[in-house]
Amino acid sequence: MADNPRQPKLMSGAQMVVASLEKLGVDVVFGLPGGAIMPTYDPLMDSEGVRHILVRHEQGAGHAAEGYAVATGRVGVCLATSGPGATNLVTALYDAYLDSVPVVAITGQVGQALIGTDGFQEADIRGITMPITKHNFLITRAADIPLALAEAFHIASTGRPGPVLVDIAKNAQQETTEFRWPKQYDLPGYKPTLRPHSRQIKEATTLIREAERPVLYVGGGVAKADAAAELARLVEITGIPVVTTLMARDVFDDEHPLAMGMPGMHGSVAAVGALQRADLLFAVGARFDDRVTGRLDTFAPMAKVIHADVDPAEIGKNRAVDVPIVGDAKLTLTRIADALKGKPLPDLTAWVRQLQQMKRTYAPGWEEPPEGKLPPQYVISRIGALSPDDTIFVTGVGQHQMWASHFLPHRHPRSWLTSGGAGTMGYCVPAAMGAQVGRPEATVWGIDGDGCFQMTNQELVTCALNGIPVKIAIINNNVLGMVRQWQNLFFDKRYSHTDLHSDRYPDFVKLSEALGCAAFRVTEPDEIDAAIQRANEINDRPVVVEFVVHKDAMVWPMVAAGASNDDIKIAQGMAPDWGDQAEDEALEAAASEED
Repeated sequence: MADNPRQPKLMSGAQMVVASLEKLGVDVVFGLPGGAIMPTYDPLMDSEGVRHILVRHEQGAGHAAEGYAVATGRVGVCLATSGPGATNLVTALYDAYLDSVPVVAITGQVGQALIGTDGFQEADIRGITMPITKHNFLITRAADIPLALAEAFHIASTGRPGPVLVDIAKNAQQETTEFRWPKQYDLPGYKPTLRPHSRQIKEATTLIREAERPVLYVGGGVAKADAAAELARLVEITGIPVVTTLMARDVFDDEHPLAMGMPGMHGSVAAVGALQRADLLFAVGARFDDRVTGRLDTFAPMAKVIHADVDPAEIGKNRAVDVPIVGDAKLTLTRIADALKGKPLPDLTAWVRQLQQMKRTYAPGWEEPPEGKLPPQYVISRIGALSPDDTIFVTGVGQHQMWASHFLPHRHPRSWLTSGGAGTMGYCVPAAMGAQVGRPEATVWGIDGDGCFQMTNQELVTCALNGIPVKIAIINNNVLGMVRQWQNLFFDKRYSHTDLHSDRYPDFVKLSEALGCAAFRVTEPDEIDAAIQRANEINDRPVVVEFVVHKDAMVWPMVAAGASNDDIKIAQGMAPDWGDQAEDEALEAAASEED
């Protein structure tokens, strides 16, 4: 008698995990097995649709899932066992939570009978991660696995994206029952608002049409919503200048004449000046983070605020808002552009000229280092200039991250990966690995510091064994650079425990070669271009290039923590002249053009 295709199929819970991942279209999982997740690893071996990449540390699995998600726009998946395996994911989940990255983490848990007994490798990972996940599940019955995973992927990828954890007890993985794929979700209270209200759209367009000095303050939510094209259209219609936060550097072409760069603590003078002198901020997918606003009560003091975000909790959280818009960034930008198209709009010529003058006058630069050391800013700019147009850039956290934001080309969506809200050292190597897996046709360059690199470089073994040809530039200044910069400026040059001695140990070339990489060191300026081009040509294994740079290179501009953005410095003790003189020159230039 033939099998009835409509008859539910008997499966173990572990088989259901794999079958559910296949139904959800998952093509890759980053993970590391252990006792409590071992039942799931057995059927995973037989899956034809799901590739498993064995990492060397669970934190690497989490960051790799993040890198995959940001580069592709799909949900990243990581897998770990109970106890320390699960807790090693915490940093990556926290990172994904603050940067709104859609990740699903599946962890094994001890059997239901052992939960609460302090059993071997038991950890209340659900309780531990409750504050840093969008939602999480504890599954103790096999029958609940398909629905939980389907809901996890839905929650992670809709509304404001974020990480979801599914913790599955070992007995649930071992039980056998009918596999039933859910036809609908049971998520009372979870109904993200995607369509902006027409009244709020109307009020926003009224403010835009009245503004003389408007600014588009664009955050990572625009990147997550794949709304780069909609943003560009709105800018084309209105002529409003744009500032892009650290998490949104790739959503608006940096070469556009209305692109003012990154605002905030290490933002450009033009971007910071635009926010401080604006009479209207149209914030989209941004959360008025302290690194952008500086001292909050002095931030954009003359500006009315339109704040559009898919997460209503962000609106008005830090700054009073004149027009709140809850909705998807893509739909919001489209609706506002449609409402403004063909309507009379204010002449922004003088305002734009003022900002463009700031941009030209105070473009980020650098001082030449002592002989025998490379300028890190120049190294990073050459990586950007010599890499293919489709290159994805990934950074660690610290000085090199800020230089990469300023000196790399930012022109294409989903080409910039960095840790913003958490500032996670160690993010670069595994996130670059995940991005390369998700986008194998693209060149992936990681810009890392010698401190960050020493936290997660073991994942280069994973890259070497799995044919993942990432390219990692180590900006080696022998110190924890950003901490040293603060010690220089605010701690009377008392360099307490920031010297890594990485001019002696480790030998990054030997270490990288031992990890399966091609590797070379650059110490002379005339070697830089050749090393970058050589790395670009190697595609059969990962590549590490160590650039030995000046340890006292500084990131400028800078707004000190807790200071007003008005107190921005372009070098130690030097402030920009960005006030009335620039405004008068812009007004005179606009008037002479009219004559």
